[in-house]
Amino acid sequence: MNVLSWNCRGVGHPRKVQFLVDIVRQEHPSLIFLCETMAAKSKLEYVQNKLGYEGLFVVDSVGKSGGIALLWKEKEQVDILGFSQHHIDARLKADNMIEWRLTGMYGEPDRLQRHKTWDLLRTLARDANLPWCVVGDINNVLCLDEKVGGDTYPTWLMEGFSEALEGAGLTDLPLTGHQFTWERNRGKPDWVEVRLDRALITDDWLTNFPLAKLYNLEGAPSDHSALLLVPQTKIRRQRPYRFKFENVWTTEPMCELLIRDGWEGNHLLNVQEKIKICSKSLAIWGKEITGNFSGRIKECKEELKRFRGGKDAWTVEKYAEARDMLNLIFNQREIFWRQRSKELWLNAGDKNSRYFHKSASQRRRTNIIQRLQDDEGHWVDWENGLEEFMKEYYSGIFKATEVNWQEDSSFSDGSRQSTRTRRNDTSIFSKILGNCW
Repeated sequence: MNVLSWNCRGVGHPRKVQFLVDIVRQEHPSLIFLCETMAAKSKLEYVQNKLGYEGLFVVDSVGKSGGIALLWKEKEQVDILGFSQHHIDARLKADNMIEWRLTGMYGEPDRLQRHKTWDLLRTLARDANLPWCVVGDINNVLCLDEKVGGDTYPTWLMEGFSEALEGAGLTDLPLTGHQFTWERNRGKPDWVEVRLDRALITDDWLTNFPLAKLYNLEGAPSDHSALLLVPQTKIRRQRPYRFKFENVWTTEPMCELLIRDGWEGNHLLNVQEKIKICSKSLAIWGKEITGNFSGRIKECKEELKRFRGGKDAWTVEKYAEARDMLNLIFNQREIFWRQRSKELWLNAGDKNSRYFHKSASQRRRTNIIQRLQDDEGHWVDWENGLEEFMKEYYSGIFKATEVNWQEDSSFSDGSRQSTRTRRNDTSIFSKILGNCW
C-alpha cells in the first residue's frame, strides 16, 4: 500500500496533473496526499477521475492558499478519522496487511505559528492505538544538515520540533535519494535547499514494516519534491522472466514475418529451440508495440495537428495516415488490456482501456496467495512461515514411495508402437501457434 505525498503548490496546472498521471503509471501508489492544492473540491474531482481513483477526501483551500486532499484507489481501503485545515487522519486496511493509521499533514508555513503543528502532533498521538505514520510537508527541520544555503536555521525551531516528536512517540524515517525536498533560486548565489517534507513513524509501525523505504521522486513541477512511502514487510523476489504471446502483436504484419523467419530459417533445430528463437525475437520487437502506447498516441496527435490545415494531396494523405495509425494504436491498447482482464466485452461501447486495466489489476490481486490453512486449522501468512509451510507440503506430496507396478498385458505391441511415433515439426508448429492467430 504505497503512499505518494506531494506539495503541488496548486493542482490546477495541466503539467502538474500530467506529472501525477505519470507517477501513478510508474509507481502505482494506493494513496496520494496533496498539500497546497489551492483548489476547490470540483477541481480535485477532475484529478480523481483523471487518475482513476475511487476515493477522495478534500479540505478546501482558503481563498487561493492552502488546501489538502487524500485520494485512494479503492473505497474500502480508507476510513477518515478526522481532519483540519492542516491534516487528514485515516485508518488504512488491506487484505494482505495489518490495519494502520496514516496522517497526511501540511505544517504551519509561518515560523511563529509552528507551535500549532507541534501541538497537533501531540494531540493526534493520544489516539495512536494503531501503527502510525505521518507524511507530508511538515515545514520543520530537525538538524542543521537538513538545510543548505541561506541563513542558519533557528535552533529554537529545531528543538521545538524534536521535543514534539519525542512527546508524540514519532521518529523520522530516513530519506532515500536526494536529501532535500524543497529549493529556491536554483543555480543562483542565493540557492537554498531544505528538507521540509518527510515521513514520521511510531516504533510499532516500523516493527510491522521493517523494510519500509521513503523515496525522493525528483523532477516534480513544483518547488517541492514528491515523496513515495513504500511500507514493505519483506524483500520482494524478482519473478523469473516468462515469455507471453501478446494478441495485439497480430495486428502488425511484422509479427508473422518474425515467426516465419525464426521457424523456417532454422531447419537443423528441434521444435523447442525454434520456439525459443521465435519467442526471443517477438519479445524484443514487441516491446515497441506494447510498452509505449502513450508515446505513440502523442506522436500521432502531433502529426494530426501538424497536417490539419493542409489542402494539398500530400498533406491530406499524411493526415489520413496519422488518423488511421491513431485508431490502430487505440485498438491495440484495447486488445492489450482485454487480454489481461480476460473479459470479452466492451463497456457500453466506450473504447476506454481503463475498464480492462482495472479488471486486470483486480485479477492480479486475486491471484496472490496471502495465507494458507494448515492441518490443524491455523492460518499461516508470509510473515509467519508460509514459504516453509508450502515447501514442507509439496515435499510430502512428491516424496518417493515404493510402488508395486505390474505391466498390463492387454496393451498390445501395436499400441505401444503407435505411442512412440514421432510427430513432424509442421504438425507440432500448427498446434503450438494455432491459438495465436
